[in-house]
Amino acid sequence: MSALTARQAAHFEALYAQSPDPWHVRDAWYEQRKRALLLASLPSARYANAFEPGCGNGELTAALALRCDRILACDGSASAVAAGRARVAALANARIEQRRLPQDWPDDIGAFDLVVVSELGYYFPAEEWHAMMARIVATLAPGALLLMCHCRHPYDDYLTSADFVHGAAHAAPQLAACVHHAETDFLIDGWLRA
Repeated sequence: MSALTARQAAHFEALYAQSPDPWHVRDAWYEQRKRALLLASLPSARYANAFEPGCGNGELTAALALRCDRILACDGSASAVAAGRARVAALANARIEQRRLPQDWPDDIGAFDLVVVSELGYYFPAEEWHAMMARIVATLAPGALLLMCHCRHPYDDYLTSADFVHGAAHAAPQLAACVHHAETDFLIDGWLRA
């Protein structure tokens, strides 16, 4: 079990025990707007094979499924996975699994033409985030898109920052920046795999 999973599994389980939507991603205007901007940042109308690590309750997964032939999403929390599966139950092209990352990265699925990382990166210690970035880059098909969105405000359970997480992608020589949207509250960035 990684440092992230060992330290935070109980925290996330407790949050999802209180509510299947602990961050109000379905009904809060801030979350709805951020999700709309993220979806509008996708440069292609359609993607064949997408991956969303850290999907939480599946709200973004359901929206992405409308633009993807197949989407695999995962979360480390069993309660989040249950909520996510309920959210996408009617979508035959969406699958949500429980996985610990980076060690359970879906290397066996093939290359992805879209990976969306939203509100996840800063829960990893710096060295584990670098391992995640290596996994992401290795499974992106040529020309594929990595799209990330992270809150810019510090919280007690964050181990790094949005700037650090996005900076690691900017530093990857295989990735070329193609999307940038910065607000006081959050960052959205996208990179194409060379």
